[in-house]
Amino acid sequence: MAVSGGWRLLSLAVCGARVPGRSAPVRVFSSSSRVYSSDSFPSAQWRVSGGGAKACSPVGGAQRNLSAVAVALQGQRRPLSRCELLDLGSEEENTRRALTCKRLRRFIIDPNLARLVTDHLSHDLEDTNAVIFEVNPGPGVLTRMLLNCGAQRVVALECDKSFLPDLQVLEGDLDGQLEVLHCDFFKLDPIGQGSMKLPAMYSNKLFSQLGITAVPWTSDVPVKVVGMFSQRNERNMLWKLVYALFERQSIFRYGRVELIMFISEKNYSRITAREGKYRDYRALSVLFQMSCEVQLLHQVPWSSFLTTSKSKNGNVSKSTTVPNDHMCLVRVTPRADLFSSGITQFNSSTLMMMVKQCLIRRAAPLADKLNAWSPGCAAELLLGAGLSEEVMVGDVSPDQYRRLFELMELSDQFSQSWLYTEILENTCKQGYARE
Repeated sequence: MAVSGGWRLLSLAVCGARVPGRSAPVRVFSSSSRVYSSDSFPSAQWRVSGGGAKACSPVGGAQRNLSAVAVALQGQRRPLSRCELLDLGSEEENTRRALTCKRLRRFIIDPNLARLVTDHLSHDLEDTNAVIFEVNPGPGVLTRMLLNCGAQRVVALECDKSFLPDLQVLEGDLDGQLEVLHCDFFKLDPIGQGSMKLPAMYSNKLFSQLGITAVPWTSDVPVKVVGMFSQRNERNMLWKLVYALFERQSIFRYGRVELIMFISEKNYSRITAREGKYRDYRALSVLFQMSCEVQLLHQVPWSSFLTTSKSKNGNVSKSTTVPNDHMCLVRVTPRADLFSSGITQFNSSTLMMMVKQCLIRRAAPLADKLNAWSPGCAAELLLGAGLSEEVMVGDVSPDQYRRLFELMELSDQFSQSWLYTEILENTCKQGYARE
């Protein structure tokens, strides 16, 4: 699949270069749904040289055109210094490399899209202790942009072996700012037994190899994960993450790992849907909002990405119930107070089961569900949670579900209910499977 024809014009416009047919350099340009001016990217400028977008130093008006290939000095390669800007590569070459991927994936090829991401990470990049996991960098356009914008430590987790050689060359040309690993972030900590084969990996091995240790839950964010969710199993991955978060397993064993990821508009709408919207308000909505702050940073059309699909629509799933025309860049930050009042990593499985059972029928009375678990208890629990006895399941907010669970934890009646028995049995089975 070829990149859209406007990309070349866009590259020229970004750089302030002369566009064929124009008498003066272009200073205003657009990237799909958003219009930028030359002031949008104050930290660096971009110009075209040999068909590629290259970083130009803004200091003193002097321009520097530097390659990621190390400078030859007396027959030896020296690491690039932290002040040297990296060549992002040409459109044609990055496209060619991306299209060698045999699986369905989306890639960031446009330097403006990469810069949009780093703009939203500006405060994160100012933190010299920040560790950034970049998920499936592919040709490495965003990787280089992160480094050009000041990232001190980027860990590139790439699942496709074909992209590793070029990334490893870049790693060798730098002075420790980049680490490249053959690892599939979405296959961390697989459930089951048997030998582990790359790119699957256990998170404890990954973090140990990188020298990252666990911090208290209320401490600052230890790692930031940047990238985009896999299109094939996006919803399943969201469930896997929210389970790991509540149980403080996998990457969340090390603290409040933050996600800055592109997600489909459909699933963004569902994890942020509020009570009362029965069509979209689901168990995943409640659990994400209860456990995380979800911030929408930007929306871009699907066409902003290069897709390794032969389908005319880029394998974008059409939804008849919610819009799905964009990819949403979101920041998902686990709440520091999640485990401060009643919820623990040990009883969180019960909470998740309760929410999933309730949200099966969003138009059903909540009292009926509570009485089914423990007959005669609904009135007292609903009163304690400040809810009406006629309230419907789909009209209860995430905070109210949390309060309801805390009351259930304090009730002797619920410790004997079938809900708790089922959770105990499931927890034991999962424990045996992990051993």
